[in-house]
Formats: sequence, structure tokens, C-alpha cells
Amino acid sequence: MAKPIVAVVGRPNVGKSTIFNYLIGNRTAIVDDTPGVTRDRIYGEAEWRGRSFMLIDTGGIEPVNDDYIYAQMRRQSQMAMEMADCILFVVDGKTGLTSDDQEVAQMLRRCKKPVVVCVNKVDSMSTMADDMYEFYSLGFEDLVCISAVQALGIGDMLDEIYKYFPAGENEEDESLITKVAVVGKPNVGKSSLINRLLGEDRMIVANMPGTTRDAIDSRVSYNGREYVFIDTAGIRKQNKIDNDIEWYSTVRSWAAIDRADVVLIMIDAVEKQSEQDTKIAGYAHEKGKACIFVVNKWDAVEKETGTMKQFTDELYLRFPFMQYAPVLFISALTGQRVPKLYQMIDYVADQAALRVTTGMLNSILADAVAMVQPPSDKGRRLKLYYITQVGVKPPQFAIFVNSKKLFHFSYERYIKNQLRKNFGFEGSDLVMLVREKSKGENI
Repeated sequence: MAKPIVAVVGRPNVGKSTIFNYLIGNRTAIVDDTPGVTRDRIYGEAEWRGRSFMLIDTGGIEPVNDDYIYAQMRRQSQMAMEMADCILFVVDGKTGLTSDDQEVAQMLRRCKKPVVVCVNKVDSMSTMADDMYEFYSLGFEDLVCISAVQALGIGDMLDEIYKYFPAGENEEDESLITKVAVVGKPNVGKSSLINRLLGEDRMIVANMPGTTRDAIDSRVSYNGREYVFIDTAGIRKQNKIDNDIEWYSTVRSWAAIDRADVVLIMIDAVEKQSEQDTKIAGYAHEKGKACIFVVNKWDAVEKETGTMKQFTDELYLRFPFMQYAPVLFISALTGQRVPKLYQMIDYVADQAALRVTTGMLNSILADAVAMVQPPSDKGRRLKLYYITQVGVKPPQFAIFVNSKKLFHFSYERYIKNQLRKNFGFEGSDLVMLVREKSKGENI
């Protein structure tokens, strides 16, 4: 059974994201005084009275604003309401009841879900003004007053939400869920791909850079396996980040890579790869993530015999440090080869977690040394005594030698290639920890 879901809704700038961040314990949602900062549904996990639940932060609802983005935000909020077991309707205690609050209340009544009205920005419970009770005119019985900034009344609010949780325990083994970050430059098709994978329009898709501002988690089951896809804002060059909101979005994108098991590095098939593509891929490489190059918009490329191979060769020339990452050519628009992505994600995730016995590793090492003699310098030859695997995600190996200086990077690359030839490890970098054998040490 899934965890209970609570949607946080309301008009813009009433403190929804501040409440969300407080409950989940970190700044996942961007908090800014500019209305409309939170655009997509943002997911986080919180806990109260021993029960874990999913929290969805939503963009502010402006019922009479016909702007395309705000219309999409209303649609996303409605989807969050439909998913929720309980809705936390946040209003502004300082501003008082507004006509927009009344319009949002009408939307909530139509969805027929339990609603808790949360009057935020009440800085003193003892001097709470009588006009706070005007919010009862919204038509909902459950009303609590809080100050998210001062953390006043949060417990009472959570108690009201808790009573609408479905009965039963809902804990899951997170290790069984594959977390997949989708990263790339703005407008490369990240949200379109996730919408295609999920089979619904969970992300706002617009033909303009910068539409997705936060890292958005989307849960999906496919062929008996569980995935969390993390859609991220397009990562721009630092000198093109011209406001605080975009800076926070970029930080969230790097953080999405940090917590992912697999990173989909999206490349635009029409535009040439840029320095920023290299920077994004390099960060995932440095973090040791299993990676897949996903070349999108392949349907828009004029093709001849060998076009795909030529593109792949050029891609690896651009990213010589990531030749271990497989390449998949897709069209998120038409769905071309998108189903193959699940199979490839499973494969590279399993390869990143692969463990090889010490006996098998040393057998391969002995064969490799016999085929290509280790290098020497000034009459002293490199000796490789022993190898063992010491970690996964990425695969890590400790190799004992007589001299680190003699273990040239070219011979290290040769050993890695022999490991890949025999065991795969496709999609992941191999980390080699070179250790010198000290005198008298038994290995």
C-alpha cells in the first residue's frame, strides 16, 4: 500500500513552500517572495506520530489568471488534489480572506477530498484576531492557525491531517526503488520524456527554456520494478543565471544527481553539444553515477547509412571520459525507442551494483598480466600482487602493487578494460584504489 498523500494548495505567496520545507526537513521547494515560483508538483516525505506520508507542494492557484503558465499551474494543482488523501488549504492570516481564496475553496469542494484549512502567518496565538474565524466561511470544518516561519501550531496542523490517513502501515524498502535523475540543458526535452515514461502530463511542458524550476520526483511502476524519476531544471552556464530563483534551480539539479542511482544525460540531436553538456556529464561522472546518454529529437535528424554510429563516435570524442556510458537515440515527442529506456536503466543499475568474487578478479588479473607485461622504469618492473572489490555504485577495486609510481594510467586503463571485457560494468566508471604493499606485509 502506498504512503498517505497530502497536497498543499492555495493561492500564490501564502507560505505553502515554507510549510512544505519545514515538514520534510530541508529546502526542497524554492522559497521566494515572487508569486508563482513553485510551478510543478514537488514531492517530499514527512513523518508524524510514527507514520510516513508523501507531501506534494503545488504552484499557487490564480483562478482568474489566463496566462498559459498559471493555467498549467492550476491544472497541476488539480492533479495533486485528485491524488491526495487529504488537502492542506493554506491561506494568509495577515492578508485575510480574499476572493481568490473563495474561488480555490470552490475547486476543493468539487474534488470531494478531506480539507484542512491552514491559516498561516499568525505570529501570536494568544493575540489571534477574531477575524481569523472568517475563514470558516470557506465551508470547511477543520481549521488551524500556524506560523510556518516561527514553527507555531505545526503539531496541531499535523494532528488534523493525521486523522485522514488511511489505516495500515505503509513502509517500503527504499533500496528496491531505482532513482533516476534526468538532466541536461534547458529545453532539451526532459519533462517531455518523463511525461512519456509516466504516461501522463505530470510535468508542465512548454516550448520555452526554464519552465521547470525545481527537481520533481515522480513515482512509477514498470514490469514489476519501482522507479522514481527526478525531473530537473535545465542547467545553464553560470554567467547566464541572472536571478536567485534560477540559481536555486541549478543547485537542485546538481543535488538531484547526488541522490540518483542512474543519471540520464539528455543530449539534443539537433543542436551541437556544448561546454555545458560536458560540465553536466562530468559532474555525474565525478559522483560515480551510472549514466546513459539519451539523444532526444532523433526524429528531426536527416539520416543516412551510418548516421547513428557517426553521432555516437562524435559523442564519445566530446566525452572521452565517459565511453562506458551507453547511448540511446529516442524521440520523446513520438515515443520512438522510449520503452527501451526502462530496460537500459535496469541494466546499468544492476551493473553498477554488481559484485565479483575475489577469486574471479585475480584470475582475470593474472591473465591480463600474462597477455601484456607490466611497465618498467630504470630496471624496476611493476608487480601486481592482488585485486579485490571493495565497493559498488560505482564498482570500486583495491589493487596491491609494489610501486604506485610504476602503475601508469595507461596500464590502469588496460586493467579496467579487461574487467569490463569479462564482467561488463557498462554505464559506470570503475574506481581503482592503488595500494603499495609494504615490506613484510602478507596479502
